[in-house]
Amino acid sequence: MSVFLRGGIAGGFLIRSRDTSAVITKQRRISSVGAVTGRSVNPTASIEQRATWLPGLEPPPYLDGKLAGDYGFDPLGLGEDPKSLKWYVQAELVHARFAMLGVAGILFTDLLRTTGISNLPVWYEAGATKFDFASTKTLIVVQFLLMGFAETKRYMDFVSPGSQAAEGSFFGLEEALEGLEPGYPGGPLLNPLGLAKDIKNANDWKLKEIKNGRLAMMAMLGFFVQASVTHTGPIDNLVEHLSNPWHKTIIQTLFTSAS
Repeated sequence: MSVFLRGGIAGGFLIRSRDTSAVITKQRRISSVGAVTGRSVNPTASIEQRATWLPGLEPPPYLDGKLAGDYGFDPLGLGEDPKSLKWYVQAELVHARFAMLGVAGILFTDLLRTTGISNLPVWYEAGATKFDFASTKTLIVVQFLLMGFAETKRYMDFVSPGSQAAEGSFFGLEEALEGLEPGYPGGPLLNPLGLAKDIKNANDWKLKEIKNGRLAMMAMLGFFVQASVTHTGPIDNLVEHLSNPWHKTIIQTLFTSAS
């Protein structure tokens, strides 16, 4: 997981809130500068504001707030190397997108299952289900081929930005797959709505995506723990909690499972 993912896990509700992130105001006393320059200055002038994951924390210098979702969380110094930091950003972005897809898929299929609309297995047993249209081995091979191809293309674009849109590199479909920048695909196929076409000025879109992605990663972690402890799906757990909110909580559930 990337350095920013760790920031999302450590201060999840701080990071995903829109404007409630902790804000530190650094005040520098510059009277000494005024004495040197002979200028009259305000000795307690507020210089800048920076949102951080923990109030009063001085972020490391290499996390300057320019990256989407940067709240200065890197206690282990994993992002000191610029190349490593660049890779962590891409890794978190991919994990965030997979988590968003996973959460949406789990909730949708679990809703169909609990309402009786479709006879689907609970999400953590779906991998063991045998389908009539293809064998498990066939599905695994197809998944490896498709995912391997997509991930290889993504990695090559990360190593050499724009190389995967070069003419003749993909059966004449390069224009349909041309990316905006590494990690942000474009073209009518991968960006049919044309969102954030001006990727250099799309900081708000990037921030919204990574916040939602971090929330989804936290949700997936919750699904894993939930399934391990209760052996049911998220919709079942939600219904049980709503049926008795004061006694069917995570505290009682964990206490019961441990005893």
